[in-house]
Formats: sequence, C-alpha cells, structure tokens
Amino acid sequence: MPSNIVEAEGIIRDARSRYRQRAEGGAHGAFEAETKRAGQTPRADVEVERGSAPGEIAVLLGVEPAADVVVRRRRMYVGDRLVQLADTYIPAFVAEAAPSVAELNTGEGGIISRMAEAGLAQASVVEDVTQVRASAEQAAALGVSEGDHLLAITHTGQTDSGKTVEVTRHVLGPGWTLRYGVPLD
Repeated sequence: MPSNIVEAEGIIRDARSRYRQRAEGGAHGAFEAETKRAGQTPRADVEVERGSAPGEIAVLLGVEPAADVVVRRRRMYVGDRLVQLADTYIPAFVAEAAPSVAELNTGEGGIISRMAEAGLAQASVVEDVTQVRASAEQAAALGVSEGDHLLAITHTGQTDSGKTVEVTRHVLGPGWTLRYGVPLD
C-alpha cells in the first residue's frame, strides 16, 4: 500500500492513497494516519476562525472575496519538527451542513469525513503544486531564509456535483518529495 516515508532527511508524500486512509487507526486526517504508519509521532497545532479567503482561494471556492468562510490554520509536526503550514478554507454552506468542521477537534477522519457525513463527500481532488518564495513568517516558522523557494500544494476538493467544499494551501518545509501515480488502463 502506498504510504508516506518519513526520515531525518525528508518526507516522501505519496498521494496515491492518502485520502482513502485518513481515518486509519483512529487518525484525525491523512497527515496523522500517514505519519503514524511511518512509525513517527504526528502533532498539529490548530487555530480555527471565521474570516475571508485570499483572492485566489476565493476564486477556487466560488465565493466573493469578502464572503464568510471557516479558516483552519495548522502547523503540522513530525515529532518536534515543524514540516508544513496548512491553511484550509471552507465555505459557509459547508460549515452550516457540517458544523464540526469549525471545531478544533474534528474527530476520526477529520473534516473530509465530517463533510461526507453531511452529504458533501469529496468525489474529486485537484492538487496544484507550485514553488513559492518563503514569506518572513513562513521562513521563521520553517527554519529557512525569507525568499527561499518552498513547495506549496493547493488542494481543491469537490463533490460529485462539482461544488467546491474546501481549498487547502499547504506550504512545505525543506526536504519533501511529492509522489503521484496515475493508473493507465
């Protein structure tokens, strides 16, 4: 089974099965499940607030820039090492249908499971991987210099009817490898 590999030198993130295994072993999401499977200790510091999404995220969500969304900001660790910053933006209609997405503890399987229970299952995911320059805040958190290149993943989850139910921007610390696979049948 594809899985993340977590080593001192870095992390190989295997996207081929990560969203199907998000509740494995009682995990509260894919990162926790993958990190535990790799024999490591995951931790996430989470802040949740109501606010607005940055312009490019609002476009992906299909909302106006000033629209009310739930913002989940996470600092994700393997052991004591901060490995990524992840900000999730959830439209108001999702938070109304699945109120626990706006809570600190979203339970087994995390927000994707809570959305599915509310009839808003993610049927497809698009992840855009780009290189970004570290802001001063990102650099200080991730132990790099301001302006250094980092990988960013913009994850957009949609229902089978095409409604966008979340956009998450992951900014990865040094040492990540992203692995994707496409079946050719």
